[in-house]
Amino acid sequence: MLLAVWGFLKRHRRKCLFLGAFLGGVYVLGKYGQKKMKAIQEKEAAEYIAQARRQYHFESNQRTCNMTVLSMLPTLRDALMHQLNSEGLTSLLKSKPTNKLEIWEDLKIISFTRSIVAVYSTCMLVVLLRVQLNIIGGYIYLDNAAVCKNETTPLAPPEVQQQYLSSIQHLLGDGLTELITVVKNAVQDVFGSVSLKHALSLLDLDQKLREIRIIVEQSKEKASSEETRSQSLLCHYMMPDEENPLATQAYGLTEKDVATIKLLNETRDMLESPDFNRVLSTCLNRGFSRLLDNVAEFFRPSEHDLCHSSSMNSLSSVSLPLAKIIPIINGQIYSVCSETPSHFVQDLLMMEQVKDFAANVYEAFSTPQQLEK
Repeated sequence: MLLAVWGFLKRHRRKCLFLGAFLGGVYVLGKYGQKKMKAIQEKEAAEYIAQARRQYHFESNQRTCNMTVLSMLPTLRDALMHQLNSEGLTSLLKSKPTNKLEIWEDLKIISFTRSIVAVYSTCMLVVLLRVQLNIIGGYIYLDNAAVCKNETTPLAPPEVQQQYLSSIQHLLGDGLTELITVVKNAVQDVFGSVSLKHALSLLDLDQKLREIRIIVEQSKEKASSEETRSQSLLCHYMMPDEENPLATQAYGLTEKDVATIKLLNETRDMLESPDFNRVLSTCLNRGFSRLLDNVAEFFRPSEHDLCHSSSMNSLSSVSLPLAKIIPIINGQIYSVCSETPSHFVQDLLMMEQVKDFAANVYEAFSTPQQLEK
């Protein structure tokens, strides 16, 4: 039996060698293929886990954004009510002063200014915090990934984060004061000559607000486009035009100062981008639309009007004297700057354009390629 097998192998030696080489090659290729397949599967699993981790971190960051906005609204409301104190004027009116008409005129300007600035500043706060917290969130994600790889130099240490996020105080301080001045002048131009007895419908009120927005959102100097005008003014209220004071120092800058300046410059670039301008404009349109919706609750037509015309026509035909509209407008700040999610704030926080923009910012600053820039 063994001799027969040996004889067969000897007679077909070349064929056997070829078959052995072929089977050995198949075996080696099979092992190599298994190894490559395992490596690919491990890589895909690692990428999936990393993507899932980043998605979880992003969603957690968005919840932090929402909570931060809500927590800062009382501070914004207090700052507005301090600078535009209409409550003092209403108290004076109750005492039946001799200059009653003059006080009413002041109350008219302050009431409209306060509510309009509340819409502007709330929209700015929502979008600006989305930018800041997603930039810093992206860097935190990269820092966490670097720690896992034993890379110990953080991009955004806690001290830098605190220093960077404190820049929001410009919107609540000097930026807000400048915005109040601009809006107050616009309100004076539009409503200054309107009599307290003059009746206004919702359509009239909408037109007046549009006129005020045109004055506020367009620069006095002719610019090349409406988009450029909007950027040049509205962004100024969120961040100062000049460089951060740290950047003006010729010496004494620490690594943390340099990192903070870098974050501020990246934020300023983002605020000047067309995408940011579009999102902010969309938020402002939604905000002023919601403001009118709130005011519309007080323009309800009578049953007689409802019986003789459609609800839409009846709503547009109802008019109120300006003196009655002023208290309505004056009270809107409690709805606009409400720390409990009112319809106004909820609309802004849940807008798809805001969510998509936040995702794009986070994506830009949470990818490893950002380290190379």
